Amino acid sequence: MNLVVDTHTHTISSGHAYSTIMENAAHAKANGMEAIAMTDHGPAMKGASSVLHFMNLGVIPKYIDGVRIYKGAEANIMDFEGKLDIPDSILSRMEFVLASFHDITIEPGSEEENTMGMINALRNPFVDAVAHPGNPVFEVDIDKVVRAAAEYGKLIEINNGSFRVRKGSRENCLEFVKKCNKYGVGITCGTDAHMCFDIGKFGIVLEVLDEAQVREELVIGISLERAEAFISSRRTVKNNVIAVMKHHNITHDM
Repeated sequence: MNLVVDTHTHTISSGHAYSTIMENAAHAKANGMEAIAMTDHGPAMKGASSVLHFMNLGVIPKYIDGVRIYKGAEANIMDFEGKLDIPDSILSRMEFVLASFHDITIEPGSEEENTMGMINALRNPFVDAVAHPGNPVFEVDIDKVVRAAAEYGKLIEINNGSFRVRKGSRENCLEFVKKCNKYGVGITCGTDAHMCFDIGKFGIVLEVLDEAQVREELVIGISLERAEAFISSRRTVKNNVIAVMKHHNITHDM
C-alpha cells in the first residue's frame, strides 16, 4: 500500500515542534506526499498558540509547493463529556479536525471514562477523527469507539509517532484496524510529525495495516482524490449543521 496523504503534522505554532509550514510542505513533496493536514495543538497544550492561530488559518494557501494543505487542528479533549479546547465556531471553519487525549491536559480516567470522552468527541459535528486512540495511557473500549465512529461517519487514526513515544500502542492500533475492517470504518494515517523530516514516513503504520489485512478502500490516504472526497463530504455535513444552528439561533461554541 502506498500512502500519499499525511493527516497529522505540526508546525512551530504547536510550541514543541520545529518546522514551518513551508518546510513541512517542501519535505512532504520530497517524501512523496500529495497532501498534508496542518494540525497544530490546541491552546490547552503548554506552549501552543492561542485560538488566534486557528482563527487566521485562512491566510494559508490551498497549495504550497504543489502540496495540498488541509487547514486544521489537533484539539485537546478536556473532559469526559468531550469538551474541546477550541470553540466550535472556530472548528467549524477548518478542513480537518483531530481530537485527542494528552495526559498533559487531562488526567487519564477509567476505561469507561476514557471511552465516553472519546465517543463524545466523535459526536462533535466538527471533529473528523480521533488521533492516536491506541494510546495505552488512555485505555478505551475499542469496539465501542469504532462503532461510534461508524455511527457518526468519522475516522480512526493510526499514528506512526505513537509507536515511538506511546509504548504499547501497537497491539491497540492493530485491534483498532481489525475493528475498522469489521464495521467498515474509515482509517486515516498520520505521522504526528513534529519535524519536517518525518512527514510521510509511515513505516510501522504500514506494517500494522498489512498485519490486520486492512480493506484498502477504508484508508483515505491512498489517494488525493479519496482524501478530497472525504473532506468535501464532511464540509457538506458541517455546513448543514451550521445552517440548522443558525435557523434555531443555537450558538455553536462549547
